[in-house]
Amino acid sequence: MARVEITSPATEHEAAAVVAAVEQFLRDNAPPAAPAPVGLPGWQRAALLEGVGLPAGADHPWLR
Repeated sequence: MARVEITSPATEHEAAAVVAAVEQFLRDNAPPAAPAPVGLPGWQRAALLEGVGLPAGADHPWLR
């Protein structure tokens, strides 16, 4: 992470304004969040099927 220093004399309000502007810039330019994965992970699907006694390749609407 980068370090920002204010080297000229600044009031607390001016320093707070600089920090707020930098934080807003970082929020505005952050990459979008990755989309959530669709469906169940393979290990979870296998565990659910095993838990209810279904074969590994079973396909049911509640597993989608």
